[in-house]
Amino acid sequence: MQLVRGIHNIRDAHNGCVLTIGNFDGVHLGHQRVVKALVEKAQQLNLIPAVLVFEPQPQELFNPQMAPARLSRLRDKYILLKKLGVQRLICVNFNHEFASQSAEQFIEDLLVDKLGVKHLIIGDDFRFGKNRLGNFSMLKSAGETFGFDVTDTKSYKMSQCRISSTEIRKALQQDELHDAELMLGREYSIIGRVVHGDKQGRNLGFPTANVLLKRCVSPVAGVYVVKANALGKSVYGVANIGSRPTVNGIRQQLEVHIFDFNNDLYGQQIEVALLKKLRAEQRFASLDELTAQIAKDSEQARNYIASLNK
Repeated sequence: MQLVRGIHNIRDAHNGCVLTIGNFDGVHLGHQRVVKALVEKAQQLNLIPAVLVFEPQPQELFNPQMAPARLSRLRDKYILLKKLGVQRLICVNFNHEFASQSAEQFIEDLLVDKLGVKHLIIGDDFRFGKNRLGNFSMLKSAGETFGFDVTDTKSYKMSQCRISSTEIRKALQQDELHDAELMLGREYSIIGRVVHGDKQGRNLGFPTANVLLKRCVSPVAGVYVVKANALGKSVYGVANIGSRPTVNGIRQQLEVHIFDFNNDLYGQQIEVALLKKLRAEQRFASLDELTAQIAKDSEQARNYIASLNK
């Protein structure tokens, strides 16, 4: 799948596509229905199915203190959308200059001139352009003028239940991992590259693979039973997600102690799926107390994993 980062990297060869626009945070079942329709329409028209996303997400620019926790980073979206058959991901740098352009500019400069959109699939609540004056009816009217069709994503939404990134965040915050899984169509997971840590876990007898979360706010925090995909193998373990208060941690990170696993993972991409929450992150009075608690967490996690495999 092609990744086009920034409007300045859009080339003549990228002109002509079936397009959808959105945050696609989590790429949940509702998003998947829209993408399925996108790919099918592109096949009918013999065109490229393309998705346009914004980085940062608009709320993160306008109101960073109130912006919701990210379910997925750009890399995660790329991986998930590629699996669904998207052939081009266009990532627009969402800054104040871009946000201040008129809705008409957005349509004519980006959608028509640069991307040559032939069919647009978009939510009827989509707002764009300066002061958010652009809307669905404007897009429909522009389609008639410039020769592209517009379809409302309502046609492809899940009718049985409400699925949204907001609802998934809520389920994760309330430790309802099963509900989140039902809406995502998969277990909630974190994907990242293993980096060198301070070796504190190894010193305590519980070596960990460390992944920096690289997001403003994590939708999850605490200690979890996890299943990881590492070096092409499915392995189980226990993970802490948070800032590690006992060892004066600052940055949010994921630390995974993988059971019965001695391979070197530094520099490798791993995917860690959350299976069950064991407890909230907490500060311990000493490293001895922390070590004792990790041993308890590991035993609980092993027992839970054993119950899954019965």
